[in-house]
Amino acid sequence: MNNIIKKYKREIVVLIATIGMGVIFTIMNSTFLTWKNMLTVFQQMVLNSVLAVGMMFTIITGGIDLSIGCTFAITGIGVASCCVSGMNPVLAIMVGLLIGIALGAFNGFLVTAMKLQPFIATLGTMSLYRGIAYVVTGGAPVTNVPDSFRNIFNGQLVAGIRYYIIAMIIVFVLCHILLAKTRTGDYLYAVGGNEEAAKLSGVNVVKTKYIAYIVCGVCAAVAGMIMLASLGSAEATAGSGYETNAIAAAAIGGTRMAGGKGTALGTFIGGLMLAVLKVGMVVINVDSFWQYVVTGIIIIVASYFEFVKGDISSFLARRKNA
Repeated sequence: MNNIIKKYKREIVVLIATIGMGVIFTIMNSTFLTWKNMLTVFQQMVLNSVLAVGMMFTIITGGIDLSIGCTFAITGIGVASCCVSGMNPVLAIMVGLLIGIALGAFNGFLVTAMKLQPFIATLGTMSLYRGIAYVVTGGAPVTNVPDSFRNIFNGQLVAGIRYYIIAMIIVFVLCHILLAKTRTGDYLYAVGGNEEAAKLSGVNVVKTKYIAYIVCGVCAAVAGMIMLASLGSAEATAGSGYETNAIAAAAIGGTRMAGGKGTALGTFIGGLMLAVLKVGMVVINVDSFWQYVVTGIIIIVASYFEFVKGDISSFLARRKNA
């Protein structure tokens, strides 16, 4: 038990803070704790959390992906077009995943083969992918997505729980297994912790970074398909600004922005915390514009916490070796 607490200390602290936040919102408005409102919290966290766990992979390697919102939009448009043309919904989902893989791989190509800084590379693809979305649609939404596709993600399981919540959980479980139970996960952490040392140890740095950006692209594609199923339409503006919340959820959950640290569980709890915060602010009638202010503050505080924690750890290590 002590080992578990020590290993997931940051996650436990964030979870306790989230519960405390929920208690405060409940005291201010008792309707916050109703089942209907809890469903709203989970529905609110789905998109941000799925995007965040993909973003976490790139951050762990010392990179970032600013184009996830645009990948989100292109996937929605591509899958919507396939469904409207009569394609089998399962095949349309495969097309969506392939779009995510292709766009993520292109980001990986720019970062590895072209040696571009991840921020610059994905800033460029953010504009490129958004432009493609506008060119393909001419600025008009793709509508009338059939229920045969929508029900795959948007159908109800029981007690109002929709299938996209189950899809989110499956994504997190798979990402946790990849990070915590496979050699690829070890390589991802190694590359983010010290790329040169990882290379000297025989880690294929290029392949590892490709994997990180492809996983990020796939997660963005899944989020795009969930949104498509919820709304029944896709448009080029979809996903705009979503990268901010994804970064925030990852940072809150303990992902170190400099790379080398992060967990799927932490990101899940970070996404939950953001959802509780946003829904709670609505319940107590706080202006929605303040959500942006609070999200920005949380990113700064979470990043500074990791910075201070890193400095303290380095100081203690030096004292121990002295």
